[in-house]
Amino acid sequence: MKKTTIIILGILIIIMLLLGYLFYNRKSNTTIEEANEKPEISITIKTPVLQMTSYKDEEINDTYTFMKKIASAFEEQYEDENVKVNVVQFEKADEDEQIIGCFDTEKATDILYEEYFNMSTYIHTGKVVPLDSIISQDMKNDISSSYWDISQINGKTYMMPFLGMQNTLCYNKDLFKQAGLEKYVTDEDIVQSWSLEDWDIILKTLQEKLPENVHTMMMYGKNEMGDTHIITLLRSRGSTFFDKDGRVKLTTKEGIDAVKWLMDCNQKGYFPENAENLEINDCYDLFINGQLAIYINNAVLDTSIKKAKINYGNVNFPSVDGKGFTTNFLTGFEVFDNGDEKRLEVAKEFIKFVYENDEWLEYSAGAIPCSNKVATKYADKLKDEQKYIDNNKTGWNFTGNVPTWRKVREVFYKDIKELLYGEKTAEEIAKQIEEDCNKSIDEGYANSKLHE
Repeated sequence: MKKTTIIILGILIIIMLLLGYLFYNRKSNTTIEEANEKPEISITIKTPVLQMTSYKDEEINDTYTFMKKIASAFEEQYEDENVKVNVVQFEKADEDEQIIGCFDTEKATDILYEEYFNMSTYIHTGKVVPLDSIISQDMKNDISSSYWDISQINGKTYMMPFLGMQNTLCYNKDLFKQAGLEKYVTDEDIVQSWSLEDWDIILKTLQEKLPENVHTMMMYGKNEMGDTHIITLLRSRGSTFFDKDGRVKLTTKEGIDAVKWLMDCNQKGYFPENAENLEINDCYDLFINGQLAIYINNAVLDTSIKKAKINYGNVNFPSVDGKGFTTNFLTGFEVFDNGDEKRLEVAKEFIKFVYENDEWLEYSAGAIPCSNKVATKYADKLKDEQKYIDNNKTGWNFTGNVPTWRKVREVFYKDIKELLYGEKTAEEIAKQIEEDCNKSIDEGYANSKLHE
Protein backbone atom coordinates (compact mmCIF):
# COMPACT_ATOMS: atom_id res chain seq x y z
CA MET A 1 0.00 0.00 0.00
CA LYS A 2 2.79 2.34 0.91
CA LYS A 3 4.58 1.55 -2.27
CA THR A 4 1.44 2.26 -4.32
CA THR A 5 0.95 5.66 -2.60
CA ILE A 6 4.51 6.67 -3.35
CA ILE A 7 4.11 5.72 -7.01
CA ILE A 8 0.86 7.71 -7.27
CA LEU A 9 2.47 10.75 -5.64
CA GLY A 10 5.42 10.50 -8.02
CA ILE A 11 3.09 10.38 -11.01
CA LEU A 12 1.16 13.42 -9.74
CA ILE A 13 4.39 15.38 -9.29
CA ILE A 14 5.50 14.53 -12.80
CA ILE A 15 2.10 15.56 -14.18
CA MET A 16 2.28 18.89 -12.29
CA LEU A 17 5.78 19.57 -13.51
CA LEU A 18 4.74 18.76 -17.05
CA LEU A 19 1.71 21.06 -16.86
CA GLY A 20 3.87 23.83 -15.39
CA TYR A 21 6.38 23.43 -18.18
CA LEU A 22 3.68 23.51 -20.84
CA PHE A 23 2.09 26.60 -19.28
CA TYR A 24 5.40 28.44 -19.04
CA ASN A 25 6.42 27.46 -22.53
CA ARG A 26 3.06 28.57 -23.92
CA LYS A 27 3.37 31.88 -22.11
CA SER A 28 6.91 32.39 -23.40
CA ASN A 29 5.87 31.54 -26.93
CA THR A 30 2.96 33.94 -26.62
CA THR A 31 5.33 36.68 -25.52
CA ILE A 32 7.64 35.94 -28.43
CA GLU A 33 4.71 35.84 -30.83
CA GLU A 34 3.44 39.15 -29.50
CA ALA A 35 6.88 40.66 -29.97
CA ASN A 36 7.08 39.21 -33.45
CA GLU A 37 3.71 40.74 -34.27
CA LYS A 38 5.34 44.19 -34.15
CA PRO A 39 6.60 45.20 -37.58
CA GLU A 40 10.35 45.49 -37.95
CA ILE A 41 11.61 48.84 -39.25
CA SER A 42 15.24 49.48 -40.13
CA ILE A 43 16.65 52.96 -40.81
CA THR A 44 20.19 54.05 -41.67
CA ILE A 45 22.04 57.06 -40.28
CA LYS A 46 25.19 58.08 -42.10
CA THR A 47 27.92 60.43 -40.96
CA PRO A 48 31.36 61.29 -42.34
CA VAL A 49 34.45 60.92 -40.17
CA LEU A 50 34.16 63.97 -37.91
CA GLN A 51 35.89 64.71 -34.62
CA MET A 52 33.60 65.66 -31.76
CA THR A 53 34.03 66.53 -28.10
CA SER A 54 31.31 66.91 -25.50
CA TYR A 55 31.31 68.14 -21.93
CA LYS A 56 28.25 65.95 -21.40
CA ASP A 57 30.23 62.76 -22.03
CA GLU A 58 34.01 62.87 -22.23
CA GLU A 59 34.08 59.44 -23.89
CA ILE A 60 32.64 60.97 -27.04
CA ASN A 61 35.43 61.79 -29.49
CA ASP A 62 33.72 61.49 -32.86
CA THR A 63 30.25 61.71 -34.38
CA TYR A 64 30.08 57.95 -35.04
CA THR A 65 30.28 57.18 -31.31
CA PHE A 66 27.69 59.88 -30.61
CA MET A 67 25.27 58.52 -33.23
CA LYS A 68 25.65 54.95 -31.94
CA LYS A 69 24.80 56.12 -28.44
CA ILE A 70 21.64 57.94 -29.53
CA ALA A 71 20.63 55.09 -31.83
CA SER A 72 20.75 52.58 -28.99
CA ALA A 73 18.63 54.79 -26.72
CA PHE A 74 16.14 55.48 -29.53
CA GLU A 75 15.69 51.75 -30.27
CA GLU A 76 15.11 50.96 -26.62
CA GLN A 77 12.36 53.51 -26.08
CA TYR A 78 10.51 53.02 -29.38
CA GLU A 79 7.28 51.05 -28.74
CA ASP A 80 5.24 50.93 -31.94
CA GLU A 81 7.72 48.88 -33.97
CA ASN A 82 10.86 46.84 -33.52
CA VAL A 83 13.22 49.56 -34.72
CA LYS A 84 16.79 48.91 -35.79
CA VAL A 85 19.04 51.93 -36.38
CA ASN A 86 22.11 51.23 -38.50
CA VAL A 87 24.91 53.79 -38.11
CA VAL A 88 27.35 54.03 -41.02
CA GLN A 89 30.52 56.11 -41.02
CA PHE A 90 32.20 57.06 -44.29
CA GLU A 91 35.29 58.90 -45.46
CA LYS A 92 34.60 62.37 -46.82
CA ALA A 93 36.12 61.42 -50.15
CA ASP A 94 33.40 58.76 -50.53
CA GLU A 95 30.50 61.07 -49.75
CA ASP A 96 28.81 61.23 -53.13
CA GLU A 97 29.00 57.46 -53.46
CA GLN A 98 27.56 56.98 -49.95
CA ILE A 99 24.70 59.45 -50.42
CA ILE A 100 23.73 59.98 -54.06
CA GLY A 101 25.22 56.65 -55.15
CA CYS A 102 22.95 54.80 -52.71
CA PHE A 103 19.67 56.39 -53.74
CA ASP A 104 16.92 53.78 -54.28
CA THR A 105 19.04 50.94 -52.89
CA GLU A 106 19.01 48.94 -49.65
CA LYS A 107 21.94 51.10 -48.48
CA ALA A 108 20.04 54.38 -48.94
CA THR A 109 20.48 57.06 -46.26
CA ASP A 110 17.48 57.87 -44.08
CA ILE A 111 19.27 60.43 -41.89
CA LEU A 112 22.47 62.30 -42.67
CA TYR A 113 24.46 64.04 -39.95
CA GLU A 114 27.24 66.26 -41.21
CA GLU A 115 28.32 69.80 -42.08
CA TYR A 116 25.91 72.00 -44.01
CA PHE A 117 28.84 72.87 -46.28
CA ASN A 118 28.21 69.73 -48.34
CA MET A 119 24.79 68.50 -47.30
CA SER A 120 22.89 71.57 -48.49
CA THR A 121 23.34 70.48 -52.12
CA TYR A 122 21.40 67.24 -51.52
CA ILE A 123 18.25 69.26 -50.87
CA HIS A 124 18.04 69.82 -54.62
CA THR A 125 17.81 66.09 -55.37
CA GLY A 126 14.18 66.06 -54.21
CA LYS A 127 14.99 63.35 -51.64
CA VAL A 128 15.47 65.60 -48.59
CA VAL A 129 12.21 66.33 -46.77
CA PRO A 130 11.13 69.58 -45.04
CA LEU A 131 11.00 69.12 -41.27
CA ASP A 132 8.77 72.03 -40.25
CA SER A 133 5.97 69.66 -39.21
CA ILE A 134 8.10 68.30 -36.36
CA ILE A 135 9.66 71.60 -35.28
CA SER A 136 7.84 72.86 -32.20
CA GLN A 137 7.71 76.48 -31.12
CA ASP A 138 10.05 75.62 -28.25
CA MET A 139 12.60 74.30 -30.75
CA LYS A 140 12.29 77.47 -32.84
CA ASN A 141 12.77 79.70 -29.82
CA ASP A 142 15.76 77.71 -28.58
CA ILE A 143 17.81 78.15 -31.75
CA SER A 144 19.00 81.48 -33.18
CA SER A 145 17.12 82.81 -36.20
CA SER A 146 20.44 83.18 -38.05
CA TYR A 147 20.90 79.40 -37.79
CA TRP A 148 17.35 78.71 -38.99
CA ASP A 149 17.88 81.02 -41.98
CA ILE A 150 20.87 78.98 -43.11
CA SER A 151 18.80 75.80 -42.73
CA GLN A 152 15.96 76.85 -45.02
CA ILE A 153 15.09 77.14 -48.70
CA ASN A 154 11.97 79.01 -49.79
CA GLY A 155 10.91 79.28 -46.15
CA LYS A 156 11.00 75.52 -45.53
CA THR A 157 13.44 73.90 -43.11
CA TYR A 158 15.43 71.10 -44.72
CA MET A 159 18.29 70.94 -42.20
CA MET A 160 18.33 70.85 -38.39
CA PRO A 161 21.15 72.86 -36.77
CA PHE A 162 23.01 71.12 -33.95
CA LEU A 163 26.62 72.37 -33.75
CA GLY A 164 28.12 75.64 -34.91
CA MET A 165 31.55 76.98 -35.80
CA GLN A 166 32.04 80.66 -36.48
CA ASN A 167 34.84 82.13 -38.58
CA THR A 168 35.92 85.65 -37.76
CA LEU A 169 39.01 87.61 -38.61
CA CYS A 170 41.72 87.94 -35.98
CA TYR A 171 44.59 90.37 -35.53
CA ASN A 172 48.02 90.33 -33.89
CA LYS A 173 47.75 92.79 -30.99
CA ASP A 174 51.51 93.21 -30.70
CA LEU A 175 51.82 94.20 -34.36
CA PHE A 176 48.93 96.66 -33.97
CA LYS A 177 50.64 98.28 -30.98
CA GLN A 178 53.94 98.33 -32.87
CA ALA A 179 52.15 100.30 -35.61
CA GLY A 180 50.61 102.73 -33.12
CA LEU A 181 47.08 101.30 -33.40
CA GLU A 182 46.53 100.75 -29.66
CA LYS A 183 43.08 102.33 -29.73
CA TYR A 184 41.76 99.44 -31.82
CA VAL A 185 43.08 96.83 -29.39
CA THR A 186 40.91 95.50 -26.56
CA ASP A 187 41.67 93.20 -23.65
CA GLU A 188 38.06 91.96 -23.58
CA ASP A 189 37.42 88.45 -24.88
CA ILE A 190 34.91 89.58 -27.51
CA VAL A 191 34.56 89.78 -31.28
CA GLN A 192 35.10 93.41 -32.22
CA SER A 193 33.69 95.33 -35.18
CA TRP A 194 35.29 98.25 -37.03
CA SER A 195 33.77 100.75 -39.44
CA LEU A 196 34.93 100.91 -43.06
CA GLU A 197 36.75 104.12 -42.21
CA ASP A 198 38.55 102.33 -39.39
CA TRP A 199 39.51 99.53 -41.75
CA ASP A 200 41.04 102.01 -44.20
CA ILE A 201 43.09 103.62 -41.42
CA ILE A 202 44.20 100.28 -39.96
CA LEU A 203 45.31 98.72 -43.25
CA LYS A 204 47.14 101.87 -44.37
CA THR A 205 48.90 102.30 -41.04
CA LEU A 206 49.97 98.66 -40.78
CA GLN A 207 51.43 98.80 -44.28
CA GLU A 208 53.38 102.00 -43.52
CA LYS A 209 54.60 101.18 -40.01
CA LEU A 210 55.40 97.46 -40.03
CA PRO A 211 58.68 95.99 -41.35
CA GLU A 212 58.85 94.92 -45.02
CA ASN A 213 58.75 91.22 -44.17
CA VAL A 214 55.51 91.62 -42.19
CA HIS A 215 52.31 91.64 -44.22
CA THR A 216 49.05 93.39 -43.43
CA MET A 217 46.21 91.03 -44.32
CA MET A 218 45.69 87.49 -45.61
CA MET A 219 44.86 86.80 -49.25
CA TYR A 220 45.22 83.71 -51.44
CA GLY A 221 44.13 82.39 -54.83
CA LYS A 222 45.91 79.06 -55.34
CA ASN A 223 42.87 76.87 -54.70
CA GLU A 224 39.31 76.91 -53.35
CA MET A 225 40.29 76.52 -49.68
CA GLY A 226 39.20 79.57 -47.69
CA ASP A 227 37.11 80.95 -50.55
CA THR A 228 34.16 81.64 -48.23
CA HIS A 229 36.22 84.33 -46.49
CA ILE A 230 36.95 86.10 -49.77
CA ILE A 231 33.27 85.90 -50.70
CA THR A 232 32.48 87.55 -47.36
CA LEU A 233 35.00 90.33 -48.07
CA LEU A 234 33.11 90.93 -51.33
CA ARG A 235 30.07 91.86 -49.22
CA SER A 236 31.99 94.61 -47.46
CA ARG A 237 30.57 97.46 -49.59
CA GLY A 238 26.93 96.39 -49.33
CA SER A 239 26.65 93.59 -51.89
CA THR A 240 24.56 90.57 -50.86
CA PHE A 241 26.65 88.44 -53.27
CA PHE A 242 23.62 86.19 -53.93
CA ASP A 243 20.40 87.73 -55.23
CA LYS A 244 16.89 86.69 -54.16
CA ASP A 245 16.77 84.08 -56.95
CA GLY A 246 19.87 82.27 -55.72
CA ARG A 247 22.29 83.58 -58.35
CA VAL A 248 25.50 85.50 -57.85
CA LYS A 249 24.99 89.22 -58.42
CA LEU A 250 28.22 91.19 -58.28
CA THR A 251 27.87 93.62 -61.20
CA THR A 252 26.17 96.15 -58.95
CA LYS A 253 27.81 99.31 -57.63
CA GLU A 254 28.28 97.63 -54.26
CA GLY A 255 29.79 94.51 -55.80
CA ILE A 256 32.15 96.38 -58.11
CA ASP A 257 33.22 98.68 -55.25
CA ALA A 258 34.17 95.59 -53.21
CA VAL A 259 36.19 94.16 -56.10
CA LYS A 260 37.91 97.55 -56.51
CA TRP A 261 38.71 97.56 -52.79
CA LEU A 262 40.40 94.14 -52.96
CA MET A 263 42.33 95.17 -56.07
CA ASP A 264 43.37 98.39 -54.36
CA CYS A 265 44.55 96.49 -51.27
CA ASN A 266 46.62 94.25 -53.53
CA GLN A 267 48.17 97.15 -55.42
CA LYS A 268 49.07 98.94 -52.19
CA GLY A 269 50.87 95.87 -50.91
CA TYR A 270 48.47 95.04 -48.08
CA PHE A 271 48.41 91.39 -49.15
CA PRO A 272 51.42 89.06 -49.20
CA GLU A 273 53.39 89.11 -52.44
CA ASN A 274 52.14 86.82 -55.21
CA ALA A 275 48.99 86.04 -53.23
CA GLU A 276 47.53 84.44 -56.35
CA ASN A 277 49.94 81.54 -55.76
CA LEU A 278 49.29 81.23 -52.02
CA GLU A 279 46.73 79.09 -50.23
CA ILE A 280 45.07 79.83 -46.91
CA ASN A 281 47.50 77.58 -45.02
CA ASP A 282 50.42 79.68 -46.28
CA CYS A 283 48.79 82.71 -44.68
CA TYR A 284 48.28 80.70 -41.48
CA ASP A 285 52.02 80.02 -41.35
CA LEU A 286 52.76 83.72 -41.79
CA PHE A 287 50.37 84.63 -38.97
CA ILE A 288 51.79 82.01 -36.59
CA ASN A 289 55.30 83.27 -37.37
CA GLY A 290 54.33 86.88 -36.59
CA GLN A 291 54.61 87.94 -40.24
CA LEU A 292 50.92 88.67 -40.87
CA ALA A 293 48.80 91.15 -38.91
CA ILE A 294 45.28 89.99 -39.89
CA TYR A 295 44.14 86.41 -40.47
CA ILE A 296 41.15 84.07 -39.86
CA ASN A 297 40.08 82.57 -36.54
CA ASN A 298 37.51 80.20 -35.06
CA ALA A 299 37.11 78.05 -31.97
CA VAL A 300 39.31 75.32 -33.47
CA LEU A 301 42.14 77.64 -34.57
CA ASP A 302 42.05 79.31 -31.15
CA THR A 303 44.02 76.41 -29.71
CA SER A 304 46.88 76.49 -32.21
CA ILE A 305 47.12 80.29 -32.15
CA LYS A 306 47.36 80.27 -28.36
CA LYS A 307 49.92 77.48 -28.49
CA ALA A 308 52.02 79.67 -30.78
CA LYS A 309 51.80 82.38 -28.10
CA ILE A 310 50.29 84.93 -30.47
CA ASN A 311 48.64 87.79 -28.58
CA TYR A 312 45.52 88.17 -30.70
CA GLY A 313 42.03 89.64 -30.82
CA ASN A 314 38.99 88.75 -32.91
CA VAL A 315 37.14 91.07 -35.26
CA ASN A 316 34.25 90.70 -37.70
CA PHE A 317 34.64 90.96 -41.45
CA PRO A 318 34.03 94.55 -42.62
CA SER A 319 30.53 95.78 -43.51
CA VAL A 320 28.85 99.05 -44.46
CA ASP A 321 26.93 99.30 -41.18
CA GLY A 322 30.04 98.59 -39.10
CA LYS A 323 28.48 95.55 -37.39
CA GLY A 324 30.41 93.16 -39.57
CA PHE A 325 29.95 89.66 -40.97
CA THR A 326 31.10 86.16 -40.04
CA THR A 327 30.91 82.84 -41.82
CA ASN A 328 28.97 80.32 -39.74
CA PHE A 329 29.64 76.64 -40.43
CA LEU A 330 26.83 74.48 -39.07
CA THR A 331 26.60 70.74 -38.51
CA GLY A 332 23.25 69.03 -38.22
CA PHE A 333 20.69 66.57 -39.61
CA GLU A 334 18.86 65.91 -42.87
CA VAL A 335 16.11 63.34 -43.47
CA PHE A 336 15.69 61.54 -46.80
CA ASP A 337 12.51 60.13 -48.34
CA ASN A 338 13.28 56.68 -49.73
CA GLY A 339 9.71 55.86 -50.75
CA ASP A 340 8.84 54.04 -47.52
CA GLU A 341 6.38 56.02 -45.41
CA LYS A 342 7.12 54.04 -42.25
CA ARG A 343 10.88 54.52 -42.54
CA LEU A 344 10.33 58.22 -43.11
CA GLU A 345 8.08 58.44 -40.05
CA VAL A 346 10.66 56.68 -37.86
CA ALA A 347 13.45 58.91 -39.21
CA LYS A 348 11.47 62.02 -38.28
CA GLU A 349 10.76 60.54 -34.84
CA PHE A 350 14.50 60.11 -34.39
CA ILE A 351 15.04 63.84 -35.03
CA LYS A 352 12.29 64.70 -32.53
CA PHE A 353 13.91 62.34 -30.03
CA VAL A 354 17.16 64.31 -30.26
CA TYR A 355 15.68 67.81 -30.12
CA GLU A 356 12.95 67.20 -27.55
CA ASN A 357 15.33 65.67 -25.00
CA ASP A 358 17.78 67.95 -23.24
CA GLU A 359 19.96 64.92 -22.53
CA TRP A 360 20.87 64.59 -26.20
CA LEU A 361 20.95 68.28 -27.01
CA GLU A 362 23.52 68.73 -24.26
CA TYR A 363 26.00 66.64 -26.22
CA SER A 364 26.45 69.74 -28.39
CA ALA A 365 28.28 71.46 -25.52
CA GLY A 366 31.89 71.05 -26.56
CA ALA A 367 31.78 73.15 -29.69
CA ILE A 368 29.30 76.02 -30.13
CA PRO A 369 25.83 74.63 -29.32
CA CYS A 370 23.04 75.78 -31.60
CA SER A 371 20.72 75.35 -28.62
CA ASN A 372 20.53 78.48 -26.47
CA LYS A 373 19.52 76.56 -23.36
CA VAL A 374 22.53 74.27 -23.71
CA ALA A 375 24.82 77.27 -24.15
CA THR A 376 23.34 78.78 -20.99
CA LYS A 377 23.60 75.61 -18.93
CA TYR A 378 27.23 74.99 -19.91
CA ALA A 379 28.30 78.64 -19.87
CA ASP A 380 31.05 77.97 -17.32
CA LYS A 381 32.64 75.38 -19.60
CA LEU A 382 32.04 77.37 -22.79
CA LYS A 383 33.92 80.51 -21.76
CA ASP A 384 36.25 80.35 -24.76
CA GLU A 385 33.27 79.91 -27.11
CA GLN A 386 31.09 82.57 -25.49
CA LYS A 387 32.37 85.38 -27.71
CA TYR A 388 31.24 83.42 -30.75
CA ILE A 389 27.88 82.57 -29.20
CA ASP A 390 27.27 86.26 -28.45
CA ASN A 391 28.25 87.13 -32.03
CA ASN A 392 26.10 84.61 -33.95
CA LYS A 393 23.76 87.22 -35.43
CA THR A 394 26.57 88.37 -37.74
CA GLY A 395 26.56 85.07 -39.65
CA TRP A 396 25.26 84.86 -43.21
CA ASN A 397 24.42 82.01 -45.57
CA PHE A 398 27.60 82.05 -47.65
CA THR A 399 26.59 79.05 -49.82
CA GLY A 400 23.18 80.52 -50.66
CA ASN A 401 22.06 76.85 -50.51
CA VAL A 402 22.67 76.72 -54.25
CA PRO A 403 22.43 73.25 -55.84
CA THR A 404 26.04 73.18 -57.09
CA TRP A 405 28.05 74.83 -54.33
CA ARG A 406 31.14 72.69 -54.86
CA LYS A 407 31.19 73.49 -58.56
CA VAL A 408 30.86 77.19 -57.79
CA ARG A 409 33.96 76.91 -55.62
CA GLU A 410 35.86 75.28 -58.47
CA VAL A 411 35.48 78.37 -60.65
CA PHE A 412 35.37 81.16 -58.05
CA TYR A 413 38.96 80.88 -56.87
CA LYS A 414 40.23 81.03 -60.46
CA ASP A 415 38.50 84.38 -60.86
CA ILE A 416 40.12 85.62 -57.63
CA LYS A 417 43.45 84.59 -59.10
CA GLU A 418 42.61 86.82 -62.08
CA LEU A 419 41.71 89.64 -59.69
CA LEU A 420 45.11 89.35 -58.01
CA TYR A 421 46.96 89.31 -61.33
CA GLY A 422 45.63 92.85 -61.76
CA GLU A 423 45.34 92.70 -65.53
CA LYS A 424 41.57 93.30 -65.71
CA THR A 425 39.29 96.05 -64.45
CA ALA A 426 37.05 95.66 -61.43
CA GLU A 427 34.02 95.69 -63.74
CA GLU A 428 35.51 92.87 -65.82
CA ILE A 429 36.33 90.78 -62.75
CA ALA A 430 32.87 91.31 -61.22
CA LYS A 431 31.24 90.25 -64.50
CA GLN A 432 33.56 87.24 -64.81
CA ILE A 433 32.80 86.02 -61.28
CA GLU A 434 29.09 86.47 -61.87
CA GLU A 435 29.06 84.66 -65.21
CA ASP A 436 31.33 81.77 -64.16
CA CYS A 437 29.51 81.08 -60.90
CA ASN A 438 26.06 81.42 -62.42
CA LYS A 439 26.87 79.03 -65.23
CA SER A 440 27.40 76.32 -62.62
CA ILE A 441 24.42 77.46 -60.56
CA ASP A 442 22.07 77.53 -63.57
CA GLU A 443 23.07 73.99 -64.47
CA GLY A 444 22.20 72.98 -60.93
CA TYR A 445 18.84 74.73 -60.88
CA ALA A 446 17.92 73.19 -64.23
CA ASN A 447 18.11 69.79 -62.54
CA SER A 448 16.93 70.92 -59.10
CA LYS A 449 13.90 69.37 -57.48
CA LEU A 450 12.68 70.19 -53.99
CA HIS A 451 10.68 67.72 -51.93
CA GLU A 452 7.34 69.28 -51.05
